[in-house]
Amino acid sequence: METRIVLFTTLLAYSFVVSQSFSYIIALHNSQKNLDAKSYIKVRKLLDKNFRAKFKYVFYSTLISNILLCILTIQEPTSLLFFGSLIALIGFIADTGFMLRGNMPINNYINTWSPDNYPDDWEIHRAKWLSIFTKRQAANIIGFTSLLFATVFR
Repeated sequence: METRIVLFTTLLAYSFVVSQSFSYIIALHNSQKNLDAKSYIKVRKLLDKNFRAKFKYVFYSTLISNILLCILTIQEPTSLLFFGSLIALIGFIADTGFMLRGNMPINNYINTWSPDNYPDDWEIHRAKWLSIFTKRQAANIIGFTSLLFATVFR
């Protein structure tokens, strides 16, 4: 019974993480690429402010529940659910690494800009941010999909 509860919690928490990736696939990537500098800076700052305030809860609940799920399912190390939970954890850790080493430093730099005072090469920073986020998308979509697959087909 514990495994089912932890599995449900992991899927729910991870779905919040992966929803950002799907939102970028559907609309946010192209929308941000089409913004002028002033609009982009305003949007990035608003998004960053909200994510910093709320994402930590999603992050820690996903990390803790996924680790617990791996611990609970390692009792059957050849099971599809263990492999799915392990791939999900690896994907989440990779996403976190890209976020901490890539996107967050760029966010910190963008947060020093104002709509009237930004570098001439601002588009390069936007492109780099989106490029790193694309890697994050791949990592967390693969992780989430693996866990979902294992849940459905175990």
